[in-house]
Amino acid sequence: MGNIQEILIAQGIKARQAARVLATASTTVKNVALLNMAEQLETGSQDILKANGADLELGREQGLSAALLERLTLTDSRIRDMAQGLRDIAALPDPVGETIDSSRRPNGLDISRVRTPIGVIGIIYESRPNVTADAAALCLKSGNAILLRGGEEALNSNRVIARIISAAATGAGIPEGAIQLVDSEDREAAVFMMKMHQYLDVLIPRGGKGLKTAVLENAVVPVIMTGMGNCHVYVDEFADLAQASPIVMNAKVQRPSVCNAAETLLVHHAVAARFLPAMIGELQAAGVEIRGCPTTQQLVPGIKAASEDDWAEEYLDLVLAVKVVGSLDEAVDHINQYGTGHSEAIISDNYTNVRRFLREVDAAAVYANASTRFTDGGVFGLGAEMGISTQKLHARGPMGLKELTTCKYIIQGDGQVR
Repeated sequence: MGNIQEILIAQGIKARQAARVLATASTTVKNVALLNMAEQLETGSQDILKANGADLELGREQGLSAALLERLTLTDSRIRDMAQGLRDIAALPDPVGETIDSSRRPNGLDISRVRTPIGVIGIIYESRPNVTADAAALCLKSGNAILLRGGEEALNSNRVIARIISAAATGAGIPEGAIQLVDSEDREAAVFMMKMHQYLDVLIPRGGKGLKTAVLENAVVPVIMTGMGNCHVYVDEFADLAQASPIVMNAKVQRPSVCNAAETLLVHHAVAARFLPAMIGELQAAGVEIRGCPTTQQLVPGIKAASEDDWAEEYLDLVLAVKVVGSLDEAVDHINQYGTGHSEAIISDNYTNVRRFLREVDAAAVYANASTRFTDGGVFGLGAEMGISTQKLHARGPMGLKELTTCKYIIQGDGQVR
């Protein structure tokens, strides 16, 4: 393949050229391309599944965890969902050219702030091959070119998906180079992408702690950090316990390998004795390992003790830390100390407590009486997402089309000079 740095530079140049054309592409051209991409994904589903099968076989041989294998797995249903996600994005309003605000100054200048594409976006991601389609589609609709660098565990799947959607987009009038896969297992490729400031306008890492650490240590490209998800559910003293139980189960068990799954359950001491024994029994019956504080261990003998590290852990597996707290203040303090700013939930019928929790908890998504599992671009009506941003600059929470734009000021005058 040649030197990976030379290849990436060539891809960066090609992406820059494509981005200039794509920035002014009509909404119709972009939507036709997205619909063509969706159709071709479904047509090519057997090729995708064959490639995914090879990835899964290799992953099992290499000892990937059950959580990673679950994220890696594609099915006919998941491919249909990928295609539908592209159609959903096509149906959304085009953000490019939208006037954010405007005013006329006393000197007669008309000043408008208008959405424009960012340019070339790089994304480094792990495990989930559906991200290849989601990210490419969001960038295309928002007028951005994209360099996709997936994990080595999904390389076969990503190759086929990228080949299909890139050809489908080009066939519909999108410039070549708008969607490119970095076809390399070499870690050097990811590290070099972090330094491609001449070619990438922003880099979005989407993966585990190791990837985030590498980005923080190496990136000179501007970064939008996406979500480590140490998410909490707090069962308040005024909670409807019949409602709390299915919410906790859903937040932990429905898909434990994703970043919006709950990792810690906090329970007010006033309801702990009534709630925890049955709740923990239900969780254990679903295969969840419980790691509890001393009070939790007293209420449910035989469970493993939680260590200090457990409060900060993103398990991405059927493991749940449980702590009994003395007050809403203690719950909020715990979340703000150990949470990663992703998704947090309170179960309570007390209006004052709910409002305080929603106001005081520092996270991208804060829920009252609902599961954390809803933090998702598709669920939020964004079509899909580039990731869940846990930072506070520019974008926070699920990143959809608008979060992939910047702005320019358009100033119209009639001969004014300063």
